[in-house]
Parts: sequence; structure tokens; C-alpha cells
Amino acid sequence: MGWTLATTKTGKSHARRQRGKSKALLGSLNLATTDLREAMLERSAGDRLVKPGVAALARRARRLTPGGMVSALERRIALAGADQEWPIERVLAAKLVLGAAGTLMGLLLFLENPTPTMFLVAAFFVGMGYLLPDTLLYNQSIKRQEAIQLELADALDQITITVEAGLGFEGALDRLSRAGDTPLKREFARMLREIRFGVSRKHALDNLVARTQVPDLRKFVHAVAQADTYGIPIAQVLRVQSSELRAKRRQLAEERAMKVPVKILMPLILCILPALFIVILGPAGIRIAHTLAGAG
Repeated sequence: MGWTLATTKTGKSHARRQRGKSKALLGSLNLATTDLREAMLERSAGDRLVKPGVAALARRARRLTPGGMVSALERRIALAGADQEWPIERVLAAKLVLGAAGTLMGLLLFLENPTPTMFLVAAFFVGMGYLLPDTLLYNQSIKRQEAIQLELADALDQITITVEAGLGFEGALDRLSRAGDTPLKREFARMLREIRFGVSRKHALDNLVARTQVPDLRKFVHAVAQADTYGIPIAQVLRVQSSELRAKRRQLAEERAMKVPVKILMPLILCILPALFIVILGPAGIRIAHTLAGAG
């Protein structure tokens, strides 16, 4: 009898412990669910709605766009330096949305006035909407390459002075990249990050050339690579490259100055000289006309 009572009490206590563990587990699950829901609600509307929509549009646009065009677009994004702000998914989604908007606008115009001219106008709106991101990226890449070209000579002078003062090549690049925020300095900083992550200097320099289309920067990279290969002092190579870039920039400025008279000739003939003739010869012509009329 006593043994049966003890067994019953033991079973009841075990059941209470199991119920307690189940309640604790359910409570932790409810807490986790509540925390997850609160975490989702704490995110902005853009993170909860816009980003999934952009990702879905990008997948649809990637399926509709040929692989060669996607590769060319990625290359253009890299040349424009817009990898972080405008990744390929966002650009593809923008192309799809703008193309659809252009198609809708062109369709409305054509339905309002169904003529061949309006059909051409509608096709223009469709093409403009779809190719607008490509055009903006192309213009941004051109401006970026020009900025790198203009800054390269001064940057090489600073690197040369720093290396001759006793600092290493990577240290000179790091000092230059921390001196401001320009396209060339951002590229040097990215190259240094690649080197710190374990990429060799040669491959990091090759990646730097691949991200830009500046011939002078490509020559500089090749000169540095040859100096590493043949053991030439890097300071001497930098000094030669800097002097060559200085001479080339001076020659480019002289060439542009020589082109100015040729470029200004047509505006001078078509706009300035006719107005000048009217101002100078106009009163004389009026007086001659009055004199002839009075004499007649």
C-alpha cells in the first residue's frame, strides 16, 4: 500500500515537472515569436516592401535581358563606380519600371492620335525609358574617368614624395587614400583592402585597371608591375611616371588651347558678326535710306 502511494506521488510530481517544462518551452517559443514579429515591425517600410519588390523585378528583368547585355551593364556600373549605390539588381529593376512607364505613355499618345508620327514618338518613349539608366551610367563613367585622369599626376607626385621619404608603396597609397574622397583615392583604397584580404599586389593592380579605362593609369600599373618583377627601385619608376604625366597634361592643355579658335569660329560667324554688323551698319543704312527718300 505504501509502495503504491509513493509510486503515485512520484508519477504526479514527474507529470507536474513535464507540464512545467512544456509551459516554459511554449513561453520561450511565444517570446521568440513575439521578438521576431517586433523585429520585423521595427524595420522600415522600404526594407519590408520595397526591397522584396525590387528583387522580384530584378529577377524578372534578368530573365528577359540577354546575358551579354547584363555583363555589359555590370561593366558599366563598375566603370561608373556605382557598385554600392546602384547594384545590378536595382538597375535591372529600374530599366524594367522605366520601360513599362515609357510604354504606357507611348501607348496613351498613340491611342489618342493613331498616326505614323505618333507611333514613332511612342517608340521613342519606350526606348528612352528602357535605356535611360544605361545613358546615366555611361555619362557617370565618362566623368569619373576624366576626374581620375586629371588627378593622376598630382597623386603620383604625392606618392613619389612619400616613397622617397622612406614609406613603403602600400603605405604611401594608404596615406594618399585617407587624404580625401575622390574617385582615384577610392580606387586606391579598394585596392589596398584587396591586398589586406590576401590578394597579391599584381592581381590587385590588375583589378584596379579592370575597374577603370584610363590609359595613363594602365601604364602606371604596368610600370609598377615591371619594377616588382625586375627589382627596379619603385621611387625611380614613380618619378619617371610622374614627369611623363606632367608633360602629357601640359601637352593636352596646349592642344585644347589650339582648338579654341577653330571651335569659336562658327559661333562668331553665325551669331556675333551679324549682330555686330546690325549695330554698326544699321544706323548708317537708315540714314542712307532717309537721304535717298528725301532726294527722291
